[in-house]
Amino acid sequence: MLLPLAWGSLFFPGLFGVCTWGLRRARPAWTHHDCVMISTRLVSSVQAVLATGSGIIVIRSCSDVITDRHWLAREYVWFLIPYMIYDTYAMYLCEWYRAGDQSSRHPLTIFRNFLSKNRLMITHHVFILLVLVPIAQKLRGELGDFFVGCIFTAELSTPFVSLGRILIQLKQQHTLLYKVNGILTLTTFFLCRILLFPFMYWSYGRQQGLSLLRVPFHIPFHCNVANAFLIAPQIYWFSLLCKKAARLFDVPPAKKDT
Repeated sequence: MLLPLAWGSLFFPGLFGVCTWGLRRARPAWTHHDCVMISTRLVSSVQAVLATGSGIIVIRSCSDVITDRHWLAREYVWFLIPYMIYDTYAMYLCEWYRAGDQSSRHPLTIFRNFLSKNRLMITHHVFILLVLVPIAQKLRGELGDFFVGCIFTAELSTPFVSLGRILIQLKQQHTLLYKVNGILTLTTFFLCRILLFPFMYWSYGRQQGLSLLRVPFHIPFHCNVANAFLIAPQIYWFSLLCKKAARLFDVPPAKKDT
């Protein structure tokens, strides 16, 4: 427990500092806000790759979706806790530098803007720290490493989301890369954050000899409630991504000759 917590506490802030320093040297014309925002996205992508890789390892190691164990299912959660705390502070730094001249902006105003603009992500982080971590580390006992691994793989879409934000920051929305990345973002988000939940139900049903539709009636009620709370924000975020994609590929009608 202490070792992954310590490693996470050093790794994520350290990587953020190295990225910010490197970008400042490599791109001196970029603003502090550009460097901090892009560094935040790069660190998020690294964490997503680590989480997805850990999830795949856990899933492939668990033949029995209920009782099989893998050490990463617990240890990576401890490693993740410092990331959530770091990422919240990094988002605040982005807002601080976005404000520009701090002498003309009161810190309380910046903090209020930070809470207002990032309320969903802050809620997401707090929910993970206060609800999901206790469930994953204590309340579930020795069961369900397979499903923890599944939740880890939900991070697969994060690098594509991050790349999209970076391209927007650099005003590259008109490029082919931005459009291709948008398609990959929608695809990975739908597969790993929406279809993930039916996949977990199907995996349990296959082992127990149940059809997918019967599974919700054969598992504890609180499991269904927990999954509902988890998938609800994913559906909301996916709807936002779909709206952005619709605007991206919306071709304005050609003007008629007069």
